[in-house]
Amino acid sequence: MSESDARLWAMLAHLSAIPGSFVLIGSVIAPLVIWQIQKERSAFVDYHGKEAVNFQITMAIAAAVSFLLMILVVGVFLLFIVGVVWLVFTIIAAVKANNGEYYRYPLTFRFIG
Repeated sequence: MSESDARLWAMLAHLSAIPGSFVLIGSVIAPLVIWQIQKERSAFVDYHGKEAVNFQITMAIAAAVSFLLMILVVGVFLLFIVGVVWLVFTIIAAVKANNGEYYRYPLTFRFIG
């Protein structure tokens, strides 16, 4: 795989979560599929795919907890904060991947090593 193709696939691994964000687990599916299909072809895509999947799982858990906390009203604010953090970090990671840089999401559980 060429370097430009690897950068494109790495960027898509991050950005593919955005359309799926309207369903709780939907944001995990597309990055997972891209990572599984492309991980053998490029170490760069493998790295970014893992990062994207780990971050999307972490954000799905945070969103679910925030949703449950809506009973206590604080969940509304937490859900908004989780949404902003999710969008900003996803875009930052996509830009870094497109630039050929390795990016490690902060505040992320590493489910896939």
